[in-house]
Amino acid sequence: MWPMERYDPLSTWGDEMAEHDAAFVRGDEAETVAFLSTYARGGPALELAVGTGRIALPLAGTGIRVDGIDFSVAMLDKLRARPGGDRLTLTLGDMADVGVSGAYRLIYVVHNSLFNLLSQDEQVRCFRNAASHLSDDGAFIVEGGMTAAFFDRLRRGSYLEPEMFDADFALLDLLRIEPDTQMLYELRVLLTEKGTQFFPHAERYAWPAELDLMAQMARLHLKERWSSWTRQPVTATSDNVVSVYVPAPETLLRGCDRGVDGTA
Repeated sequence: MWPMERYDPLSTWGDEMAEHDAAFVRGDEAETVAFLSTYARGGPALELAVGTGRIALPLAGTGIRVDGIDFSVAMLDKLRARPGGDRLTLTLGDMADVGVSGAYRLIYVVHNSLFNLLSQDEQVRCFRNAASHLSDDGAFIVEGGMTAAFFDRLRRGSYLEPEMFDADFALLDLLRIEPDTQMLYELRVLLTEKGTQFFPHAERYAWPAELDLMAQMARLHLKERWSSWTRQPVTATSDNVVSVYVPAPETLLRGCDRGVDGTA
């Protein structure tokens, strides 16, 4: 059993992870910014779980006002110290609940960060929080969602994979899922001549259909969905999901407000 009582998310996202996050480049940053810019339409934009600004900084570099929320002091401190970080308005807090003022044309969360919220209730509150701060013509964009392709990597609900290795180090990735709770537990193990380091991580994953239901509860609806920031279609072999949610038209809201027996 995973020792949840020993897992502290804040310790995972401390100074060491902030250093790693600031140096991390996935390779699709330009495509991500281009996609988001089409929905920001001049802004303002709000990034949930902004981290050290992998996307927020280049998006702000296009002239869009970008605000950010994160619960990690270390991440926000690192972001403020980076070039351009002083131009962002940053808020320390939980993205499921934290209050920000004003309305945004774009609110977004990337790289599976939505699933750092470890319960369905928190994820639903995040959708509602985002919806309450969207302008009428705004969009809430979520990257992430469990895919069938991910399950192909598992054997009996877990895997052990070498992520990187060289002559003097090895980075191993251990992962296990609990389908009944939709929890994913991951431990990265770094082996070097100086010793062993452990980087635990937990997520509460959701399938795209569940995300759509969360959106409906927040009075949003799915406008489009892609498997990449370059608008590739979602297929059985896709390993990523990008969902675009917008405020639901009144015709859809009337249907959502009805009970199961058809009464309002």
